[in-house]
Amino acid sequence: MIVILEPNIDPKSDVYINLMDQLAQLPNIQVRVHREQGVQQTLTEIYLIGDTAAIRLEDIQTLPAVDRVVRVSQEYRVLGRHRDDTRSSHFEYNGVTFSQDNLHVFAGLCAVDNPDHVEMMMKALQENGQVCTRMGAYKPRTNPYSFQGHGKNCLPYVFELAGKYGIKVIAMEITHEIHLQEIRDALKATGNPTGVLLQIGTRNTQNFELLKAVGRQQEFPVLLKRGFGITLEESLNAAEYLASEGNRKVIFGLRGMKTNMGDPHRNMVDFAHVPVVKRLTRMPVCIDPSHSVGTRAASSDGIQDIFHVVAQGVISGANMILVDFHPVPGKALVDGPQALLMEELPYFLQDVAIARQAYEKRLALQTQFLSQNPSG
Repeated sequence: MIVILEPNIDPKSDVYINLMDQLAQLPNIQVRVHREQGVQQTLTEIYLIGDTAAIRLEDIQTLPAVDRVVRVSQEYRVLGRHRDDTRSSHFEYNGVTFSQDNLHVFAGLCAVDNPDHVEMMMKALQENGQVCTRMGAYKPRTNPYSFQGHGKNCLPYVFELAGKYGIKVIAMEITHEIHLQEIRDALKATGNPTGVLLQIGTRNTQNFELLKAVGRQQEFPVLLKRGFGITLEESLNAAEYLASEGNRKVIFGLRGMKTNMGDPHRNMVDFAHVPVVKRLTRMPVCIDPSHSVGTRAASSDGIQDIFHVVAQGVISGANMILVDFHPVPGKALVDGPQALLMEELPYFLQDVAIARQAYEKRLALQTQFLSQNPSG
């Protein structure tokens, strides 16, 4: 059960203390408080965990300072969509709004190799009106002898160049709790010129201690990728780990399933789950076409498979695209064969816009249908 309090309630006020005293007397119930600091107001949600079936909503609804009560109807308590649940499905970070209703493109380097390539990428993004990118500093690899990323050594010039070219958010994978402090230190040393969206990669989806550590911090939002070969439910529960520790600024990433059934693609494209995740949870949904397809192969119509699967995800309502570009893919240190070319960036963005327009037209058609057929 979720108890949503009136905005800007003071935790030191008598009414709040009285409320918490009454909730503490509920038998077999644990109380967990979550506060979300917005631009204009602070929202407080109290999670009642335990035998809540015996609690009447009306009894909680009439308590002082309570705005409304939501009975949890799905497994995902914090991030899930529940009956009569009107909580927001968006959040803001560093001037960028992430929502189930909009779309951002994070084009960039899968792995940072040198400052020149980083600058070329960010300059191209600025010229094409983009404020988000991906830059891999820490790279977990299957082969222990493969390039593992430049780590903290590349962070200062990545952040400085982001500030120079107006990049507001950088998606960056981390693999260990220590990376959080390295990112904080580098941002502070460079004057906080940009923001970081922490990425939990597919190999760490069930690294529960890392999930807890990332969830406990609330300064950086998180992009959680679906696990290699686990069910959607298991991956959504991994996202719930983050939220249960306090960080609800979570985006769920679909990046293909590890199975030979997807051959000749690198992974089995799972973008049909975009609307499923949006139905079950309040998380914005990201698609990763580069790691799903894994090549620059094109079909008989001349359009690359990566472009086709992006369109499939966007037309299904995806809210974020994580896609690999590189100035010289042949010299890329990681995943060069799947990286798109710099000259393809304007074409890619136009193609995405076409797919997004198609989604918006479908949405308008559905709205029209429901207005004419209320029982539909």
